[in-house]
Amino acid sequence: MFETLKNLLVEELQLDPDEITMEAELTGDLGINSIELADLVLQCEDNFGIEIEDDDIHKFITIGDVVRYLEEKQG
Repeated sequence: MFETLKNLLVEELQLDPDEITMEAELTGDLGINSIELADLVLQCEDNFGIEIEDDDIHKFITIGDVVRYLEEKQG
């Protein structure tokens, strides 16, 4: 799950793969803005075949938060 998300971030947002860790903060460390976050949510929904609730997006602080959420939804 982490590797797939990492690949999405590298491909879609041209982020440095070395900066993408489970502890990396989406906005603080990676500089992802609200539009990029919305795009990431859509990409995750398409790639993982899930629906991410709007109310859940504010819980995404770190990459680890997103990975755990995706694993839970696919569980």
